[in-house]
Amino acid sequence: MHKPKKQHKPINDLSRSLTPLDVNQTLICVIELSKENWLVAGIVPGVERQPLKKLAPDENGLLKLLERWRAEAEKAGHKIDRIAVAFEAGRDGFWLARWLRARGIEAHVIHAASVAVPREHRRAKTDRLDTEHLKRAFLGWLRGERNHCKMCAIPTAAEEDAKRPHRERETLVGEQTTIINRIKATLARLGIRSFNPKLKMAPERLEHLRTPEGEPIPHNTLAELRRDFERKQLVAEQIRQIEKARLEQLEQAPTAKPNLMVLVLMRVIGIGIETADMLVQEILSRNLRDRRAVARYGGLTGSPDESGKTRREKGLARSGNARVRRGMIQLAWRFLDFQEDSALAKWFRAHRERS
Repeated sequence: MHKPKKQHKPINDLSRSLTPLDVNQTLICVIELSKENWLVAGIVPGVERQPLKKLAPDENGLLKLLERWRAEAEKAGHKIDRIAVAFEAGRDGFWLARWLRARGIEAHVIHAASVAVPREHRRAKTDRLDTEHLKRAFLGWLRGERNHCKMCAIPTAAEEDAKRPHRERETLVGEQTTIINRIKATLARLGIRSFNPKLKMAPERLEHLRTPEGEPIPHNTLAELRRDFERKQLVAEQIRQIEKARLEQLEQAPTAKPNLMVLVLMRVIGIGIETADMLVQEILSRNLRDRRAVARYGGLTGSPDESGKTRREKGLARSGNARVRRGMIQLAWRFLDFQEDSALAKWFRAHRERS
């Protein structure tokens, strides 16, 4: 007797809704978020007009507005069993979606780039027109039709917080590089090119530097360089604090799922703790449908251009998560350096020689 196969829960690719839509019992709402106010547009069953309301950025005010529209629908003879709210991903993140879901409201976050807009060179763009575009896209998505728009996977607060260390470190490394380049540019303006600002004793050597004319660094420029070195030391210390905290976390909980994934990845030659942590937090912890979805998320799929007899490939799509894409491209080159005897590396070199 054969055992029945375990039924795996289907993974929704977020390109369409899998819940049947009953327009007579569903209150549909879209929000155009901004810093100063929120523009809320709704489709209320039994109400001919499509209401549009501008609110202050207040989640409680939004909840009161939804309850008022629910009351209007029930007064018109439609019992509301489902409230579906959507807004575009942006500066506000996902906190509002989590807040609404905690109160029994179905909330979705739309990929802004997935909403089709008119292609005129000079098209009218207002918050009111944006809500109309969002309503059409969201309504098609709720009906289960593909390619109207795509939704973001809404992370928990803990999942969002886990991404902060490596993202902050990436920002700090960029700031450190900017400071070093600014120091080099300042010295190059004076004709000093042999000085390395990355050295440990570099700040103490500033007073002994001389220009090609034999003159010391001018007073104001010297003060500017000292302030730049102070910023560089502060940024470097913050980077060390992040790296130390991450190592302590791996040592304290090595069997926790994210930490275990990082430790396993670090066994691969060519992958260090930075790359491993980024890959785990950015992509490996996500529940993606298949390998193609993984490639699309990192922007590593092709972008063909076909029209009639014209066929050409424009290279990588470069959409999705830029951190993942940069990390995977760097990892590919590291693979060629550190695992040059592997079959894949040999195939790549042979392919390049033929081309």
